[in-house]
Amino acid sequence: MRLRGYIPIAGPARREAADGSEPPVRPVLGMEPRWFHVRCGVDFSERWHANPDYRADTLGRMLAELRRAFPGAVQWHGPDERHTWTIGGCYGVGVIPRLFGMGMQYHPDRWPVLLPGPTIEAIPEPSRLLDSPLAVEIVEQVETMAARGIPVTGDLNWQGVLNVAFHVRGQDIFLDMAERPEWAEAFFAAIAETIIQLARRVQRRQRESGFDIDYMCVSNCTVNMVSPRMYARMLRPQDERIALAFGRFGVHTCNWDVTPYLGALAQLPKVGYLDMGLDSDLRAARAHFPDARLAVLYSPWKLQAAATEEIEADIARVARELAPCDVIAADITWDTADHRVNEFLELCRRASECYLEKQS
Repeated sequence: MRLRGYIPIAGPARREAADGSEPPVRPVLGMEPRWFHVRCGVDFSERWHANPDYRADTLGRMLAELRRAFPGAVQWHGPDERHTWTIGGCYGVGVIPRLFGMGMQYHPDRWPVLLPGPTIEAIPEPSRLLDSPLAVEIVEQVETMAARGIPVTGDLNWQGVLNVAFHVRGQDIFLDMAERPEWAEAFFAAIAETIIQLARRVQRRQRESGFDIDYMCVSNCTVNMVSPRMYARMLRPQDERIALAFGRFGVHTCNWDVTPYLGALAQLPKVGYLDMGLDSDLRAARAHFPDARLAVLYSPWKLQAAATEEIEADIARVARELAPCDVIAADITWDTADHRVNEFLELCRRASECYLEKQS
């Protein structure tokens, strides 16, 4: 039931099914789009997201550059099609917010940016949203790709209930929660149902193409903007609904201190993955989730600028207090030196070796 960290090439961080082969301290790399724009000349405008053939061609070039620059990274092993014939990264974080009326602006060297849509007062029916042009287009992309006889891999970034609500309503969602909680809960329920139904539709077609996918990881990046008690009362019920709708389930909390929320998150069913910032109480996280694959998000700025000794100490602490786990270096900037990334990979490899020696 475990999930592990996974970052599609040039896409926002996601998760994938764990298979038991993971090392005790498993590094996961992700580069910002500008990294590929500078090195490979890739244009991430709308065509990249909407045209599977163009996307596959550019991903092939990006994959070759990653393998050349970071030969010690195992995450890009396997058939090329696993990394190139994919919907991973499509439309960035904007899939569900766009169904609720937001616009999107594309850029050649960055992920697409959401634009404000009309103010929502009447909560739309999820069934109507699933008939919207974007939802239909996404399913048609999968159909077109599946017709080639190659498994359609990857996972869209579905976000999470509060993330979507915050995209759509902005800071007003927090006023909604305080001043009209029944409306806010109905809005959250509509978001959860939309995520469940569209993800099921897309994943069903992916399974038919030969890609075994039945999991969901909610992105709760904004949950630390409400109290643990408010999360438990108004948002956890929707996370529970989402968890029960899929075979595997995980929670992404972003790079902040998850400690105050551990008790509430531990009440969720089927948690097979949880990530957190380095300031979290890692031992407490392991105690609350003894059977899940846990992960620490490592700052891209620290990776770029910190002394090697500091990075080594951080990874040693993670190995000591959280392993077996992932160490996720997402959003690596275009101007981060390759040797720093390779150094990070080597430090994780050594930490895994030390961990195994202590266990034997």
